[in-house]
Amino acid sequence: MATHPDPWRAIDRQPDPARYVRMMESRGQTPTQARLRRRFLRFCGIAPGWRVVEVGAGSGVVARDLARMVGPRGHVVGVDRSRVLLAAARRRAREEGLGARLEFRRGDATALPLGSGRFDCALAVTVLLHVARPLAMLHELVRVTRPGGVVALQDQDFGTQVLDHPDRELTRLIFERVAARMYPEPFSGRTLVRRLVELGLERVRLLADVYQVRSLDPFTHSLLGRRADAAVRFGLIGAARASRWIAEIERADAAGHFVFTFNYYGAAGVKPRAVSTSPARVAGVRQAGARARGRRGGLSGAR
Repeated sequence: MATHPDPWRAIDRQPDPARYVRMMESRGQTPTQARLRRRFLRFCGIAPGWRVVEVGAGSGVVARDLARMVGPRGHVVGVDRSRVLLAAARRRAREEGLGARLEFRRGDATALPLGSGRFDCALAVTVLLHVARPLAMLHELVRVTRPGGVVALQDQDFGTQVLDHPDRELTRLIFERVAARMYPEPFSGRTLVRRLVELGLERVRLLADVYQVRSLDPFTHSLLGRRADAAVRFGLIGAARASRWIAEIERADAAGHFVFTFNYYGAAGVKPRAVSTSPARVAGVRQAGARARGRRGGLSGAR
């Protein structure tokens, strides 16, 4: 079976799965990443005592933030497919004294191992971009949220990357064509509001934020290096050209004028308190409407 170009879809099948634990924790500690992540969680309205589920929890960076927000009376469940990531997440939760209010379960985002209507908030942070069946995942987020609860998403938008680099043509090629090869929807961030509205959520809100760095921190260095490596692997450029691209980035950092930004978008909506909108229920409502129209027109409407 061919390996999907997006390694985040199958962490445990990668040559060094533990590398992705280190990568997630490094990203989580990057100041600009921590700022926009925590701003998004405040935007979601997480309150003490809430029950929250995070889908695609990874090594538990977001889940640990959530556990602190819900406090000792709340509870957080993190769901992920990767055994390696879940083992790391459980270990770090214990180390930080959060084990009593934070648990991790192995499961598929499109078929969550959770009951319906159990949570005050269901969310996914930088996950939708990597999911093969995003609509199925979104329906699961809605299903496990109680009526009146919050469904929320945050994702990158790889159509908004900006890097001050002397070779603009090469930079555009690497950013645009690598993202197009790796992700079915590289502009995922800008679609979040539409997706939640189409799910029937109410009071859908938008939060736009910018990942911005002025120095080549370990995570950003790794991110750009992986983009250059992918461009070589996909046959878009040669290894020498990729090395020169990275060398220019490192020179800019050494000279004090490195700039890299891209946009993150968050969206949150409220699950309606109305009667279920399951397919069976919708069909029943349509049939009732047809019978009513029939009676108004002098028809029997029912057999």
